[in-house]
Order: sequence, then C-alpha cells, then structure tokens
Amino acid sequence: MERKVRVRFAPSPTGPLHIGGVRTALYNYIFARQNGGDMILRIEDTDSQRFVPGAEEYINRSLAWLGIGIDEGVKEGGKYGPYKQSERRDIYREHVKMLLDNGKAYIAFDTPEELEAARKEIPNFQYDATTRGRMRNSLTMPKDEVEKRIADGEKYVVRFKIEPGRDVRVDDLVRGEVVINSSILDDKVLYKSADDLPTYHLANIVDDHLMEVSHVIRGEEWLPSAPLHVLLYEAFGWKDTMPQFVHLPLLLKPVGNGKLSKRDGDKLGFPVFPLDWKDPKTGELSSGFKERGYLPEAVVNFLALLGWNPGDDTEVMDIDTLIRKFSFEHCSKAGSKFDYKKALWFNHEYLMSKPDDELAEMVMPLLEDKGWTGYSREYVAKAVGMVKGRANLVGDLLEQADFFFVAPTEYAEKDVRKRWSEDMPRIMEELIGVLEGIEDMSSANAEKIVLDWIASKGYHLGNVMNAFRLAVVGACRGPHMFDITELMPKDEVIRRIHKAIVTIK
Repeated sequence: MERKVRVRFAPSPTGPLHIGGVRTALYNYIFARQNGGDMILRIEDTDSQRFVPGAEEYINRSLAWLGIGIDEGVKEGGKYGPYKQSERRDIYREHVKMLLDNGKAYIAFDTPEELEAARKEIPNFQYDATTRGRMRNSLTMPKDEVEKRIADGEKYVVRFKIEPGRDVRVDDLVRGEVVINSSILDDKVLYKSADDLPTYHLANIVDDHLMEVSHVIRGEEWLPSAPLHVLLYEAFGWKDTMPQFVHLPLLLKPVGNGKLSKRDGDKLGFPVFPLDWKDPKTGELSSGFKERGYLPEAVVNFLALLGWNPGDDTEVMDIDTLIRKFSFEHCSKAGSKFDYKKALWFNHEYLMSKPDDELAEMVMPLLEDKGWTGYSREYVAKAVGMVKGRANLVGDLLEQADFFFVAPTEYAEKDVRKRWSEDMPRIMEELIGVLEGIEDMSSANAEKIVLDWIASKGYHLGNVMNAFRLAVVGACRGPHMFDITELMPKDEVIRRIHKAIVTIK
C-alpha cells in the first residue's frame, strides 16, 4: 500500500526564522497539501547552549502569518508527540542502546584536548575506521573499564561505527542518485552524556521514523549528511521505511557569491526574516517582511519561485495555484539569487489586486499611529485606491496619499520655482471663486467648469493646474487633480489654496 505523505519542518529555536527556512517550510506545506498529506512542525532544541528565548514562539507566529498551516506540532498536538526533541530523551536513550547492543555504535571518552592533539598529529584527522583504534573508546578498552568510567560519572559520547569502503546511495527527487563512499565519512557523534541529549543526526532519524515521515524536504546544506542518515536507517533495520530525500537549492546573495545572509539585507536594505525580531541579548532589532509592508501572499508567491518554476511563464500565483502546479521535477539544482527587487514587484501586484476597502483596513492603523484620525473607512479606501498604482509596500500607500489626511506645511521648492509665478496668487484667488460656485464637485463636472474658465481667461493650462496641485498637495504629484477634489471636502480644498497664497513666496 502506498504510504501517506507526511512531511516535517524541523527548525531549531536558536534565533529568528531565516527566509531560507521559510521557503523550506513552504515547499513542505505545498507538497503535503498537494498530496492530501500531513505537515508536522517539530522543534529541534537538542542544542541547549544555543537556545534563544522567544525563538519558538517566533517560528509559530511567522508560519501563521504566511498561512503555512500545521497539522501536528507542539501547539497542535498529535499522536506522534512529543514534538519537541528535549522532551523525547527517553526515546533517544532507548535507540542509542539499540545501536550499542548491536555493535553499530561505540562509546568514546576522548577529551576536547585529546581530539585537538590528534588533529595536530594526524593530517586531515577524522574519527573513523583508520583512527578509532588509537583513541580512548569502548573498541580499545576492556568492557569493565568502560563500565567503571561511566559509573564514575566520566563524560562520554556515543559515536556511530561506519564501515569503510562502501558506496552509499542517496535517491534525491531533485538531484537524482547521489553516491558517496563511506570511507570519507567520520564516526559522527550521536549522543552526549554531558547534557543527556542526542545530536541532530540521531534525533532526526529516530523522529522521522517514529513520526512516519515519508519525505524529508530540506535545504541543500544538509545533503552531505544524507549518506550518514541512510546508513543509520539501515543500522536500525528501517531500510524499508526510509523517507524520500529532497534537497532544495540554496538561496544566494543578490550580489556576489555565497549564501544569503542577514548582512546582505542590512547592506542592501531588504529584510531576511518574516517578522521583526529583537535579539533578547543585544536588543538589536532586525526588520521583517510583515512590518516592512509586504503582504503574506506576495512573500509566499515570491519564495515559491526561488528554486522552482511552474513550467510556463506564469508568475503571479495564489497558494491554491501553487499547490496545483508544484512539482519537484521543476526544482533547480543550482542556487537561486534572492532578487529583492522582484519581491517588491510581487508585492505591488498583490496590492493592486486587493479591494480598496482591504487596503484601507491595513492603512487605518498607520493613520492612527500618526494621529491622523477622524476619517471614515470609505474615505480612506477611496484615497488609497487612487494611489495604489504607485505603491510597492503598504507604507507606500500612506506616503503617496498623505495629502488626503493632512494639509501641506511645506511646498516642494523645485515646483514652486517652476510653477508659482508672480501673478499666480491673483489667479488662485480667482480659482477659489470658481470652486465656490460649483455645486457638483464630481470629477468630470468640476474639471469641465475649471478648464472652461482657464480657457476663457486665456491662462496657460499647465501653469494653472500645476499651481492648483501645488497648493492642495504640496508638490506636483498625485492622481488626477479633479479626482482629488471630488473626494476632499471643498472647504478643505479652498482653505489649502488660501494658505498657499499666503505662504508661498
């Protein structure tokens, strides 16, 4: 019978969730939903020294904001729990004992100083079949001595015993068959008595097996550990339940070579985390996509196309379309450049597709933060609807529409020099009289009346209209002038023209 698709996203709570990790979570989620499977969130907190307070909560909030639903996890529960590795110590001890009893692993007492001495003595030293015989471990010591050392509380590790000279085959859905000879692998540490916790390698294999994970979808950086994981599955006798491996391409710097890092975002001015993150130790604040004004669906769309394509020219795809079209056959083996300008493009497209009242809901809190209150949601919706074509981020909506909510206190110097001639105050006084006589301030009606007046007076159309805009907006920018005056109360328009007449010199 075909196995049910069960995937897991397994981050470590050692800091904020990097956008590369978000993409891994997204691909797991899309694949699970496409196949009617389950999405597991497992917290890998076995590295107790690197644990960062608040990181686990941050992971959950980030995934929730992006709409990456979790079926089983610390919060959601499930029959395969606990879903936090620090709560699974008994399970790991049991499996360490299984490997020791079957001769697949051994106990090593080498101190850090002894290991460092071996590295200096032996070129390219690694703990393996060629060197383990000269080290302090249960393969070179009598059994009673090993037992006494453990009973005396001496710290030790458990290492996996890798037999050399064997080709290990890893079947990968993106990279095909990868073959590594076991002679180049070292006897990895699987367990440390110092904190009574397993290392990544053992915990992952045991948890993936017990949680019946069918596909391990993770970043390319984990590919070197895949042969070891294959050998561990075999050592436990689980070869028939081994998951299908998928190693995703790296996310690369926008400029230069190498893996995308926080420094790239700091240097070029884009976020690399989904949400704002404040380092609990240093207090340093790193900005997130959400707080920068990105929409979650735009971020999802952007990330999905970093390393995958739908096989056609389609770019804008909602989550349902991504789920329908996704295939590992169209994943790239090569790393994918993180084009942050493309992220802005996606966000612009999604802003444009949003109904104006939804945009107004996003902008209302920004208005409150500035103290620009008293505006109806309908008014805000019409205002942002006029300017959204010029916006890439949510904050841009308010920046482009600010004049709808607050009168200008300054006037663009360049526009003043170009548009405000000596006789413009007199002409603006005349314009006020024209506007006061208009009962129907709808855009088309007001435009006809004002343009007819300009023509009848023989005034220069561009000069008058730009001065009109300068007085109301504060600069020669913004949407169609008579769309502005249709929305803005007429007395406010007139008040602004009066102010400009007095203020602009």
